[in-house]
Amino acid sequence: MTPPAVDFWFEFASTYSYPAAMRIEALADAQGVRLRWRPFLLGPIFKAQGWDNSPFNIYPLKGRYMWRDVARVCRDLGLPFVQPAQFPQNGLLAARVALVGLDQGWGADFIRAVYRAQFAESRIISDPAVLQAILVSLRRDARTVFEQAQSAAIKTRLRENTEEAQQIGIFGAPSTVTADGELFWGNDRIEAALAWAKAGQ
Repeated sequence: MTPPAVDFWFEFASTYSYPAAMRIEALADAQGVRLRWRPFLLGPIFKAQGWDNSPFNIYPLKGRYMWRDVARVCRDLGLPFVQPAQFPQNGLLAARVALVGLDQGWGADFIRAVYRAQFAESRIISDPAVLQAILVSLRRDARTVFEQAQSAAIKTRLRENTEEAQQIGIFGAPSTVTADGELFWGNDRIEAALAWAKAGQ
């Protein structure tokens, strides 16, 4: 029997995607659910809703709550957390590199390292030097990876991921989608998504 599966849709600029990305793989493995990492960009989705910035910046009260809440979530999970000096950050290059890594078997480690750099170390993930250091730590040739990440095929795949996210009704990150199309939004809905996936297998 084919194991149940979920798609984990994440955006590197998303605060709640940080704790979600750090824990979802272990949770999925424990439940026997196959995990598919799906990087996408929230910018076009926000623009379609008339926003030119993160809603956490547009609505300051919501933003203040979010930073405090993410700090609590990370504390409870034992994750280091530092509010980055710049928010939101541009995760375009990181998302493209993640697609390369997912094809080659090191993508999940790269994804988690990027989130740690941004939300545990307050580093600027749009800086190629930051991504290069992560790639070196993973024993990857950064120059080759960057060339692959800038290929037309990878750029197209990221654009198609974002378009697919819009089509299936994703409006924020992280979002977990089961094989039957059920959408679960937020770090706190991962367990529910995995349970739904298992129930429908």
